Amino acid sequence: MKFLYETHLHTCQGSACGRSPGREYPQLFKDLGYDGIFVTDHFFQGNCAAPRSGEWVNRVDAYMAGYRDAKEAGERIGFDVFFGIEQNYHGDEYLLYGIDREFLLMNPDIESWSRQTLFDNVHAYGGCVVQAHPFRERGYITKMHFQLDGIDAAEAVNIGNHPWEDASALKYISYLGLPRTCGSDIHSALNAVPEKLAAVALDEKLTTSKDYAAYIRAKKPISLLFPPERLICERPGMPYTPYEIGTGDSLTEAFDLSLSIGLEQA
Repeated sequence: MKFLYETHLHTCQGSACGRSPGREYPQLFKDLGYDGIFVTDHFFQGNCAAPRSGEWVNRVDAYMAGYRDAKEAGERIGFDVFFGIEQNYHGDEYLLYGIDREFLLMNPDIESWSRQTLFDNVHAYGGCVVQAHPFRERGYITKMHFQLDGIDAAEAVNIGNHPWEDASALKYISYLGLPRTCGSDIHSALNAVPEKLAAVALDEKLTTSKDYAAYIRAKKPISLLFPPERLICERPGMPYTPYEIGTGDSLTEAFDLSLSIGLEQA
């Protein structure tokens, strides 16, 4: 028996780009046969909807409003809703699982943390770090940063990506030997339909966000469920975004990464 989870979801309460409140998601995903969802709104260094100033506890509670909304709706129908974060640096983003409100309240300086400090502290708390959509190309991303250590897994499929970006990500993750996850990166409840979703299927039912972090860090089996056209590697002839490889916060310019992982460039 497999247990199905959405691992990348945004609400309008926590993410400025979100279009639906958290309470609209649980029933939709339950009806589709899911066992739970993770609310992973953009944190303060990203496209966050919560205040960027004020008392830290108030900012944290405002940021978590979408999660609480979804959690309460899930409890009413017997559906699991877990907390996560999407943290941004310079276009490279990381999904954090296994952390909670207490973790945030203990660390009011989290906005000033380097990548490596973030990774170390999340791990020390029993959480895990998943690099989100590593091959995404957008106008706001001037350079793609690929993390080589400190992360526990990476998204091989993200429905917010173009298919060729997912195909590249899958090759990249396989090259590094990392566990692979996937997620819908859903921003609107209107998109909670099978052809616009990607999910992980696990061998164990989760009871907490820490369970998922432990599952990933133990490298237990993760099945990826997504529309098959996501891995069609056809790409328009546009200029490539430069690549950047990182170990912690030491960055190395690398424009030939595609050659080492077998990607084709025009």
